[in-house]
Amino acid sequence: MDAMTAAPTPPSTDLPRPGLRERKKARTRTAIRHATYRLIREHGYDATTVERIAELAEVSPSTVLRYFPAKEDIVLTDEYGPLLVAEVRARPADEPWFASLRYALKKLAGPGTSEEPEVIRLRTRLMAEVPALRSRAAERMTVTGGLLCQVIGERTGRDPGSFEVRVFATSLVGGLTEASLYWAEHHHEDDLGTLVDRALDVLDHGLTRENHEAAGPARMPS
Repeated sequence: MDAMTAAPTPPSTDLPRPGLRERKKARTRTAIRHATYRLIREHGYDATTVERIAELAEVSPSTVLRYFPAKEDIVLTDEYGPLLVAEVRARPADEPWFASLRYALKKLAGPGTSEEPEVIRLRTRLMAEVPALRSRAAERMTVTGGLLCQVIGERTGRDPGSFEVRVFATSLVGGLTEASLYWAEHHHEDDLGTLVDRALDVLDHGLTRENHEAAGPARMPS
């Protein structure tokens, strides 16, 4: 935004416009998502078409696709990667980097997030049930993995593009995805934050007697 150059000049009417546009975009995205969730609950994923979403959200199909390139993108949130990076960067610089990562992940997986628990459960259930969603999620892992490489490099002093950092970031994204799928496959009975913590234990320590005992008796999804 341009700075004001003359004292008598009243506040520019141009200043609020970017904020208003962003708020309008946010409202449109929210309306599209809410319409999608409602239609999926009422009719199922396959019957929820872009045209039906547009009608319920009171926008055009082209608007839906302008905000979300594919139907799968409406269900899959694109906010967690940047939020995770921001949370890690906000931690004390002298905190062990893995402790910062654990804190940030548990905070995002715990109560108090911006999304309703019912929406999170619906998304994870659909990821477990709909192959197209799992495929799309896998495509988007590379973006999240790239963000994690950057923040891991910052905290460890390693090259973000190094082999070791890339392997760890990819393993972390895969582990978090499996935690979500396991949660859904077991009817959301477990606490998601606890599953995330267990996934981090595996990445930090490997398969140990402690995390084997913590898992309890083997059980299959019903």
